[in-house]
Amino acid sequence: MVWYRRTFAAVVAVAGILALAIFLRLRQPAGAERPPYQEIPPLPTSPQQEEKEENKPKNLVFSAPERYQAVTVHGAELAGKEKVIALTFDDGPWPKTTAQVLDILKQHQVKATFFWIGQHLQNNPAIGRKVVADGHAIGNHTWHHRYHRVDAATAAREIDDTAALIFKVTGAKTFLFRPPGGNLRNGLAAYAKKKKHTIVMWSISSADTNRRASAQSIIHSVLRGAHRGGIVLMHDGGGNRSATVRALPHIIAGLKKKGYKFVTVPELLEMCDKELKSTAASQSVKPVTAQPAVE
Repeated sequence: MVWYRRTFAAVVAVAGILALAIFLRLRQPAGAERPPYQEIPPLPTSPQQEEKEENKPKNLVFSAPERYQAVTVHGAELAGKEKVIALTFDDGPWPKTTAQVLDILKQHQVKATFFWIGQHLQNNPAIGRKVVADGHAIGNHTWHHRYHRVDAATAAREIDDTAALIFKVTGAKTFLFRPPGGNLRNGLAAYAKKKKHTIVMWSISSADTNRRASAQSIIHSVLRGAHRGGIVLMHDGGGNRSATVRALPHIIAGLKKKGYKFVTVPELLEMCDKELKSTAASQSVKPVTAQPAVE
């Protein structure tokens, strides 16, 4: 009888735990378990928001030429004499800092490429719209900015839901992707390649995420590493980027002094594609050899 009582008590205890779990689950508000990827801002309701929706760019696409689709690029090898360089900013849109970066770029008439984190765009949609309105290019930087390995389903949510929000907020589609931390082996870049995205890395690091980085060290890193066709990595979000903001005007002035012109990543890859096509065309045309005259 002792074992029977113990078994009965154990069954009652388990049943009680299950009942409590069911009760607590029923008390959760609707949508409590909704994954953060799905928390996209609601559709516009006010006249002001509707006006913004009407003014959003139509059919705006940020992509690379076909040869660079599903390919990882660190920069462009340009044979021409023109010195061009692409500034890129990660981890935004970010309160205050992104607006400061935009003001500096506008003042110096420079276009750049911004790689956005989905949840940051969700929190700062107005800043995101301003980036696109100012004529800059946009790339996908995942929803959460995670470094660890993810399965295919998680990779899809991280990238696709960010892309959906970018389109919802700005009306733009992007096929440019930058993996968080430059990690190419955690499943995110592999999924992006399946979607024919261009994996945009960098060839010049500003090292502005280093806690000890100063404006002067950031300026030095960029100017020292500058080269024709280079892609510069900087950050406008994800933390205190005041040093980057202070460095930016000096970086632009220093690069201009060296003879550089500024382009977006899509523009840079388009230039490289045209050069390659031109070279291929010239090599395919065989020179005509003069034939001796027949008397």
